[in-house]
Amino acid sequence: MNILGQTINWQDAGLIKQALTHRSRGKHNNERLEFLGDSILSLVVSNHLYNQYQQLTEGELSRLRSQLVKGKTLAAVARHYNLGPQIILGPGEIKSGGVNKSSVLADAVEAVFGAVYLDQGYVVASQFIEQVLQPWLQQIDPTTIRKDAKSELQEILQKQGLELPEYQLMELIESNKETRFKVSCEVPAMKQRIEAIGGSIKKAEQSAASKMIEWLLEQ
Repeated sequence: MNILGQTINWQDAGLIKQALTHRSRGKHNNERLEFLGDSILSLVVSNHLYNQYQQLTEGELSRLRSQLVKGKTLAAVARHYNLGPQIILGPGEIKSGGVNKSSVLADAVEAVFGAVYLDQGYVVASQFIEQVLQPWLQQIDPTTIRKDAKSELQEILQKQGLELPEYQLMELIESNKETRFKVSCEVPAMKQRIEAIGGSIKKAEQSAASKMIEWLLEQ
C-alpha cells in the first residue's frame, strides 16, 4: 500500500485503517496512534538533527525540531502527499470540510507514523519518517535559528501585534561557590510564563526567551 509517498507491506492492515480513521467516525479511531506517532516523530527528527548538525547547541536543536514537528508542517506534509482523501471521516466532519482542516491532516500524519512503528518496528519506521520528511529536512537552514533569542522573540510578538515579553529575576541560586540566576519570561497576552536558569541574568533571559520561542512554534 502506498501511504505518504512510500510503500508499506503491512503485517496488520487494520493498523493503517485505524490510523486514517478520524474520531468523528467512532470509537475505533486514530487518537491513540497519533499519541504514539508524535513521540516517534520527535525521536526520529531529534536523532537526525543531532547527527546532521553537530555544531548546534541544545536550544538551537530544539528550535529546529519544533519547526519540523509542529502541526503546520505536518499538515503541509499531508497535503504534499495528498493524504486528505484517504482519511475516513464521520458525516458531520465531512460536511464541515474536515478533509481540509490542518489539525485533521496533521493528526493523521502522526497516526500513520505510529501505525508504521507498531507494524514494522522502529528501524523501518525511522527510515519511513525520514523519507517522508526529506523535502523539509533538505530545506533546513540552521542560520535562521541563530539570532539572538530575545531579539527574535520580540520580532515574533511584534509581527503578531502583541506586547513585548516581560523578564523578571525570580531567584538567586547559590551552590558550590557559584551563583546562578532563575529568570522568568512572560507573554501576558498569551498568559504564558516560562522560567530558565543561567550563569548570568543575561544568559538566563536568553534561555527563557529561547524556550518561549519553542513554545510559540508548537502552538
